[in-house]
Amino acid sequence: MLILGIDTSCDDTSASIVEDGTRIVSNIVTSQDDIHRKYGGIVPELASRQHIEMIWPVVDEAMKKAGTDFNDISAVAVCYGPGLIGSLLIGVCFAKSLAYVNKIPLVAVNHLEGHILSSFLEEPVPEFPFTALVVSGGHTSIYKVDDFGKYTELGRTRDDAAGEAFDKVAKLLGLGYPGGPFIDALSEKGNYDAISFPRPIIQNSNDFSFSGLKTAVLTYLKKNQDFKKEDIAASFQLAVVDVLIEKTIGAAKANGLEKIVMAGGVSANRMLREMMLKRASEEKIRVYLLSQNLCTDNAAMIASAGFYRFKQGKEAGFDLNPEAYLPLGNFQ
Repeated sequence: MLILGIDTSCDDTSASIVEDGTRIVSNIVTSQDDIHRKYGGIVPELASRQHIEMIWPVVDEAMKKAGTDFNDISAVAVCYGPGLIGSLLIGVCFAKSLAYVNKIPLVAVNHLEGHILSSFLEEPVPEFPFTALVVSGGHTSIYKVDDFGKYTELGRTRDDAAGEAFDKVAKLLGLGYPGGPFIDALSEKGNYDAISFPRPIIQNSNDFSFSGLKTAVLTYLKKNQDFKKEDIAASFQLAVVDVLIEKTIGAAKANGLEKIVMAGGVSANRMLREMMLKRASEEKIRVYLLSQNLCTDNAAMIASAGFYRFKQGKEAGFDLNPEAYLPLGNFQ
């Protein structure tokens, strides 16, 4: 069964063909980093315009690379939220048009579910139940995953997502966008113990808060003129990673879960991956790490999630509308 996946949730235009929810036949992603870099972050209107230009060429390339046509496609799966509403609108409208013209079933996919189920696109695949940490520029949440379509939110950010904090601190340091890779690379040259930035721990909760940490970096920069960027990058990154690991491990142990899946762009962070593996091993918890290209937004994860929803008979109507705010716990 071949599923065409489409994702325009943020600033990447992506289309993919996935077979039976597990085998990637093609996965095309076009980045807008060069467009948004000079602004230090994503400009929603520019992102939407670029999606309009790229959506058909990207889908066409995915189909050609897979050597297939619409007669072979069992369903069109599209991300309809959460994300930037203008960007989502492009993907949803295009997917509805394809499904209608070619008389193919339409499947609506939650972006967060896509990140979680991207773990089924590589071996070894996790067995249910497991803990999922979805950490990116727009999301930082922990879920208990009992089965396909069965998710319980255990914790979430109350303000900035971890990736957003990386972007903002990178902008303060004049490093570039997106900030995560720049800080990760620079931190290797720095002293992780140089600055004792706060660890924002919310007591008796699995929730996160990174706005105070971002402010702490800004305050340090204002008070210290002779700072070393590499030391700030290293110390800031360690503070973020410490909190992500403590909250995720704590949530897993509290719920009796012995497996952790990490997904989302920040899960590609070198330090997070290394330290999570080490700490989880000490707790006898197995960690599933994705390849770098599956950590960031891509349509293969949407196609994979769409396959399992399609198998469950959860087709969408042509009245489907995008949702900028779409908690996974409310997603049916």
